[in-house]
Amino acid sequence: MSEQATHVRQGSSIGQPLTRRDGALKVTGRARYAADNHPPGMLHAVLAVSSVARGRVVSLDEAAALAHPGVVAVMTPANRPPLALDPDEKTGPFTFRLELLQNDRVRYAGQPVAVVIADTLEAATEGAALLSPRYEAEPPQTGLDGPDSFIPEAIGAGGPAETRHGDVEAGLATAAARVEATYETPSQYHNAMEPHAVVASWDGDRLTVDTPSQGMAWAQERIAGLFGIPAGNIHIRSPFLGGGFGSKGVVSGPQVLGMLAARLVGRPVKLVLRREQMYGPVGHRGPTRQTLRLGTDGDGTLRALDHHVRTASSRFDDFFEPAAQASHTLYNSPAISSTTEAVRLDIGTPLFMRAPGEASGSAALESAIDEMALAVGLDPLEFRLRNYAEVEPISGKPFSSKALRECYAQGAARFGWAGRPLQPRQMRDADGLLVGWGMGTATFPALMFAGQARAVLRRDGSGLAETGAHDMGQGAWTALAQIAADSLGIDLDRLEFRAGDSTLPDAGIAGGSAHTATAGAALKGAGEDAVAKLAELAVNDERSPLFGAGNVGVVARNGRLLRRDDESRGESFTDILARAGLAEVEGRGTGAMDPAVQERYATHAHGAVFAEVKVDPELGQIRATRLVGAFAAGTVINPRLVRSQYYGGMIWGVSFALHEQAVMDPRSGRIMNANLAEYHVPVNADVPSVEAILVEEHDPFVNALGVKGVGEIGITGTAGAVANAVWHATGVRVRRFPIAIEALLAAG
Repeated sequence: MSEQATHVRQGSSIGQPLTRRDGALKVTGRARYAADNHPPGMLHAVLAVSSVARGRVVSLDEAAALAHPGVVAVMTPANRPPLALDPDEKTGPFTFRLELLQNDRVRYAGQPVAVVIADTLEAATEGAALLSPRYEAEPPQTGLDGPDSFIPEAIGAGGPAETRHGDVEAGLATAAARVEATYETPSQYHNAMEPHAVVASWDGDRLTVDTPSQGMAWAQERIAGLFGIPAGNIHIRSPFLGGGFGSKGVVSGPQVLGMLAARLVGRPVKLVLRREQMYGPVGHRGPTRQTLRLGTDGDGTLRALDHHVRTASSRFDDFFEPAAQASHTLYNSPAISSTTEAVRLDIGTPLFMRAPGEASGSAALESAIDEMALAVGLDPLEFRLRNYAEVEPISGKPFSSKALRECYAQGAARFGWAGRPLQPRQMRDADGLLVGWGMGTATFPALMFAGQARAVLRRDGSGLAETGAHDMGQGAWTALAQIAADSLGIDLDRLEFRAGDSTLPDAGIAGGSAHTATAGAALKGAGEDAVAKLAELAVNDERSPLFGAGNVGVVARNGRLLRRDDESRGESFTDILARAGLAEVEGRGTGAMDPAVQERYATHAHGAVFAEVKVDPELGQIRATRLVGAFAAGTVINPRLVRSQYYGGMIWGVSFALHEQAVMDPRSGRIMNANLAEYHVPVNADVPSVEAILVEEHDPFVNALGVKGVGEIGITGTAGAVANAVWHATGVRVRRFPIAIEALLAAG
């Protein structure tokens, strides 16, 4: 997709709080999402999904479905088009097994068991209902208390299930004060506003797909392997995503089923998941039971930290929530251990979900840190200041710990933390509600993947930047364009920016809060490469006022090249290209983490979140009334967009602490609240006041732009801060998330 800016900016774009370049398209309905596409001759596909969690399908009433007016075909294991690769085959660490009607087995409730294709959505929906599947059901395994636990080979994105540094048991044995507590977090589902959708069209062995994707190049390779066609034969269009949160990072089974349906009928097919169908085949955050043991010496200095996690994956695939890794980076202790065990359940496979591991792990860790502070009689902020790590505790690598101290200071000052009483139940408002204040430390690794970009300077003074970037709503269209404009030395209104299409250079995956760093570094490199080629023309041309400036160098600004030592001498891009007889010059760039930096430094963003809650002392009703977060994340490309990301993360943290959980019927293995009426997420009234402070930080090592991710860090301090505030208001320590009214009432 190509998009032209409509506003005019002068000078540098980076650092400006610009509004979204795609904002007008979205508010006027002109932004085209996957399901908005309707190619000629398109049919509609609807999934029929299992109502049991384990067993096999013994019959489908295909005749009834096919007899319904408008139904064109029913795709089942008996007639599904062949695949070149078994969908259960694992070809890499980020290849997950898919349910593509390969047999009659049912592995979880909500698994697709057939696809009905019809002229209209209504006919396909009715046809799917008429299939009336019958099952040979088996008892499902649900919950974390199964007897057959094991230690996974790897957790999260491939990390070790066990990490040990120092002698934890000796540290706990000699500690002057100890805390041991167990915390539970539930399964959570991504619930992006836009459901997974696909519009697929075949032309021989060439496939065109409109589908939301956080990683188009990965999707191309996966689809190519499944269908046995070259990746270059697959054209993916994904200019806009209505949220992803990790669930659209890899190709899901329903998306591939839409492609198979199109191949079966020989016509374009659209398949869109209903909300309840998003609870199963497209991933979720796995449940955890976390036991933390902490010990300090007499003055409150940590001597040992042990973090044990019990979590779950599906029976048929592996993804284990890496919650214990949250204890690796924040607090200094001579002895740290983290261990993970797991059970297998009859569920869809968990997947990356916004701040995977860090969200659930930090909720427990920050609660335990507060309990430890109370045990030694220290204010929670004072305890953290005494124990925060100045180097990464396990690796010993330095990181930007001074920025974390500044986050503590600025956040506490803005919140008014100095007036907080140490003991609980000491504050009430004018209406008699109990008031509590809590805090949590936020952190997230500053990651980078591999990305590419292309940039062009044109004779008319305009520029073009291209990269296959993904905008899930975080503002990539705007922030990446700002980087590209500055790298080319032109005003933003003179830039044409293209993204969201697999024919463009691979921008890497939009995940791990790494997209701006990855795609941005590639765009920066591409722009600088184009400028370097333009400069070579000028400094070697005797007719140019820049002739011979190669030794001192030139800079690009406002569509002109200027001598670095005398900016009064320069000329326009237009004049340089016209004299050379060229219409344009092109540059290429790549973005990737420097291995030397990885070897020497630990790269993290940091923050501190302060929360106020009010609790009705008789009813136990909890409201998060005020949030203040202070975050340091390197160079800020666009303060408006960065604040928006912090707000979203902090609100998600409130959701984690007070609202969000999937409730499973242990008898059937079915999710009972697979809808947005009963799967609770915050609305405006739930978060009346939220503030984000952008703490200045300059990290010269993290990457060429100095950028760190901001999309996930806001969650990591907030859930714990809210839980700690609830304790401070009530004196009741609830260790099961989300914190429920009945938990407070049961404690008296």
